[in-house]
Amino acid sequence: MTSSGKRPGPRNFPPELRERAVKMVFEVRRQTGERQGSVSRVAGELGIGAETLRNWVRRAAIDSGERPGTSSGDAQRIAELERENWELRRANDILKAAAAFFGAELDRPSRR
Repeated sequence: MTSSGKRPGPRNFPPELRERAVKMVFEVRRQTGERQGSVSRVAGELGIGAETLRNWVRRAAIDSGERPGTSSGDAQRIAELERENWELRRANDILKAAAAFFGAELDRPSRR
């Protein structure tokens, strides 16, 4: 927290830093054979929050298939399909309303 009592906003890290940090964690784990403490150690060296780095490592493990979960590509595709599904449902509702409106117009007796 800052001196004003508010949390700082999210920081955007360059993709190169993310990749380097994740590689460093995997390298430390490979060299030492330990999983405990590797994320905190690398995060401290690079000035990144440990939880942020832990999330990056988790995401990299999922994307590489080392860990179960929805990969980034799959998650993006699912989001696109959900958005398309929402748009199609909305268009369908509009068409149903228009059909009901014009159907009611055809059922009325003409005033001629």
